[in-house]
Amino acid sequence: MYINDVHIAYYLVAAILGLIVGELVNWANKRLPEYKKVISKDIITEYKMNFKPNYILMLLTAAIYVSLIYVYGIKETLIANFDLIKFIILTPMLLSAFVIDYKLQIIPNRLNLTIFEIGIIFAFLYGLSNVAITINMLLGMLAGGGIFLLITLLGGLFYGKEAMGFGDVKLMGALGLYFGLSNIIIITLVSFLIGAILSIILLVTKLKKSDEYIPFGPFIVIATFLSMYVPFEQIKNVLMTIFTLGLYQG
Repeated sequence: MYINDVHIAYYLVAAILGLIVGELVNWANKRLPEYKKVISKDIITEYKMNFKPNYILMLLTAAIYVSLIYVYGIKETLIANFDLIKFIILTPMLLSAFVIDYKLQIIPNRLNLTIFEIGIIFAFLYGLSNVAITINMLLGMLAGGGIFLLITLLGGLFYGKEAMGFGDVKLMGALGLYFGLSNIIIITLVSFLIGAILSIILLVTKLKKSDEYIPFGPFIVIATFLSMYVPFEQIKNVLMTIFTLGLYQG
């Protein structure tokens, strides 16, 4: 049996892998903020003593993995599957960034560094077949980190405090390696749009006070997942329509 030209066995494997990885994400969310190794020799003992499964996170990860298989399919060559592979690897790290930043208002350096390191590996692998892709990914890194660094510095200059956390700057720089120049700019714009909308909702519903800090990392993560599933041109057309108040005709 095939779904979208992919055998159902692949979806089953993706779902099982997602459940396992989702629980690993739950474990990482506890360990990373405490500056502890996610994988250690005493992991089994500590896990049994101190941990409970997070079934929501497990099911969410499984759903994301299955949907990625559906959207990207299974290609005949390894290089053709790079987009699928990199997003499967990136997904648990994005989920960790979302949860940790939402709860603790930090994105651990170890997490950002891991995203960056894996991104560099993929940039190198893409370059083996097309150097232009690698250059685009490196430009995405510079643009993603550069835009948020500029916002942070300007916030400190004009308001005397950081407008953006440096964890967000590092995250956007690392994500640029996965999405390239054009897509990281789209992710930037979408994250600010989502941030503005959700912040207004949180303030209106009084879930957050006007002087209370609202972490930006979750907005970046939502925008990143959106960019995984929706083609660049479609997002661009929607953004142009919004920012031009409907005057743009794609």
